[in-house]
Amino acid sequence: MSAFHMPYDTVDDTRLHYTERGRGAPLLFVHGLGSSSRDWAAQVDDFAKRYRVLRVDLRGHGRSERGEGPYSIAQFAREVAVLLRKHAHEPAHVVGLSMGGMVALELAASAPRLLRSLVVVNSVADMRLHSWRDVWFYVSRRLAVQALGMRRVGRLLARQLFVKPDQGALRRTLVERWAGTDKQAYLWSMDAIMRWSVADRLPRIDTPTLLVSSDEDYTPVAEKRKMKAQMPRAELAVVHDARHALPVERPEAFNAVVDDFLRRVEER
Repeated sequence: MSAFHMPYDTVDDTRLHYTERGRGAPLLFVHGLGSSSRDWAAQVDDFAKRYRVLRVDLRGHGRSERGEGPYSIAQFAREVAVLLRKHAHEPAHVVGLSMGGMVALELAASAPRLLRSLVVVNSVADMRLHSWRDVWFYVSRRLAVQALGMRRVGRLLARQLFVKPDQGALRRTLVERWAGTDKQAYLWSMDAIMRWSVADRLPRIDTPTLLVSSDEDYTPVAEKRKMKAQMPRAELAVVHDARHALPVERPEAFNAVVDDFLRRVEER
């Protein structure tokens, strides 16, 4: 049985928590906004049989320190790069969900030699505020967090992400984890997302890439198709009857799609 480590590393004067389990080629999972490495539990149990699975809590999330703000996606990516250089020892497969997908894309654009492959889940290439609808989404979410607090916003999100009657346990888990999220770190992270874009750099990302989209994600599948068309080595997989938190909601379907892609990359 492989050892399970729960160490910390200090990057940019901030203690970042990461975990490591399994043996084989390095495989890093990067969580989304307001989440943490705990939400990859179903992936660790599966992929640690064949890979050395690394998970990181981005600054201000999970067990990592908040550090100083404001944040940026480039900063998140730089800190992930430091951890990979210290602990991966060879190019890693990198999987990112939502904000974690943005961090992974930024990493692929800025430090491509660190990546063996890239999996971007329910994420897009440009989060800047281009329309009044974008502005409304940003302002309303920010105001909700400030006025209601993390637990009550977590309840609202849980009902959006896990809509089925038999998903009560998933809803309760999300609410409890969100209640423990640092509000200021969440707001700094939101601000970082809304200032970020990799759209003009997509054609230069030639890492083998899998774009994964739920059919009922916040952003339509068509947006991911546009990304795929601009990336020289990208493919798209769509998982049906799923929403934004795909790896948690449909872990078996998600793991199968990612496992197939990683096996093909390893065989090249």
